[in-house]
Amino acid sequence: MWGAEMGANEKGVVIGNEAVWTKLNGAEDYTECLLGMDLLRLGLERGSSARESLEVITALLETHGQGGACAEGGDMYYHNSFIIADCTEAWVLETAGKLWVAERVTEGVRNISNQLTITTKYDLSSPNLVEKATGLKLYNPEDGEFNFAKVFDQDSMSSVILRFCNGRKLMKKYAENGTFSVTDMMNILRDTDSGINRQSGTCGSQVSMLPRNSTSASIATGMPCCHWFTGTPDPAVSMFKPFIFTPNVSIGHLTTSPDHGADDPARKQPRFGGKVERRHPLYIAHEKLLTLQVQSEAKASAIIKNVRDLELNCVADMDEVLKCFDESSYSKVNELFAHMSNMESNFYK
Repeated sequence: MWGAEMGANEKGVVIGNEAVWTKLNGAEDYTECLLGMDLLRLGLERGSSARESLEVITALLETHGQGGACAEGGDMYYHNSFIIADCTEAWVLETAGKLWVAERVTEGVRNISNQLTITTKYDLSSPNLVEKATGLKLYNPEDGEFNFAKVFDQDSMSSVILRFCNGRKLMKKYAENGTFSVTDMMNILRDTDSGINRQSGTCGSQVSMLPRNSTSASIATGMPCCHWFTGTPDPAVSMFKPFIFTPNVSIGHLTTSPDHGADDPARKQPRFGGKVERRHPLYIAHEKLLTLQVQSEAKASAIIKNVRDLELNCVADMDEVLKCFDESSYSKVNELFAHMSNMESNFYK
C-alpha cells in the first residue's frame, strides 16, 4: 500500500490509523479516492506539527473524499480514525465520509480502535457538520446534544468495544504511578489476552518517544524523538528496533519491500486489483520463527528470549545515548536500525 497504518516524520510528528465503519459507508466507497493510509502518509509528508498534519488530512478529505479497496486483491472498504501527536500536543481525528471531528488530548491517556470514540466533546469539525448530519436524517436536534459517535457509528462488534476498553485500562494501569516508559508501551502492544495484539499476519508495530524538550526530531538542541519499529507481525514474537532521524540515516535493505515499478498494482487503475510479493527480507526471515513455533515450541521460545534480551539491552543503551545526544551522536545512530535488523535476522537463520 502507499504508506502504512502508522508512521513518523523528521519533524517529530507521529500518526496512527484505524479502520472504522460508519453509517455513511456505502456504494460510494467503491469509488477510488484516498485511503486512510494515503491520508496518513500525506499528513506526515506535509505536516511539521500535529496540528498541521491534522489540517493536511482534513483538507484532503474534504476535497477528495475517502474510498477504494483497502487491501490488495481484497474486498474491504472502510472509513478512518487517526491519532496524531508531536512533542507538544496530540489529537484524535475521526471521520465519516467527508465529515470529521477532532479532539485535542490535554490529559491522561488516549487510544483509538475500530470504532468512533469522540462523542459530544470535540475541538474542531468539518464545516456545517451538525446541519449536514441533520440533512442526512441521522440527527434530530430534538434528540439532544450532538454526539458524533452516536450519530455516525455503525453498531460496533463487542470484540471491538472490548479491545478499545482494554487498551485504555492497560495504559491507565501502566501510567498510574506517574511514569510511562517505552517498554510499557511495548508490553501493551504485545498483550494478546486483551485483544490489543491480534497476532495479524501483516501488521507491524511502532512505539515513539516524543520528548517535550525536542522541537524537532533531528536537531541537537535536546533529546531527539526516538521511534521503535518491529517491521514484522505479531509484536509478541518480534523485536522493536530504534530509529532516529539524522541527516544521513539509513534503514538498510532488510526492511525494504521489493520494487515492482510500473507493474505495481498500486500504480495501476483501479489500485490494488492484484497481489505482488511485498515481503521484505526480515519479514521472510521472521516467518521461519513462526513456522518453528509450530514445529518446536521449545526452540522457538529460546530464540524469542534471545531476541527479547537483545531488545532490552538496546533500550537501556539508547537511554544512555539519548541523555547526552548531540551532533556527535549522529554517527552512532545513522545505521542503528539497519544494524539491529541484521542482528535480529541472524537469530532466525
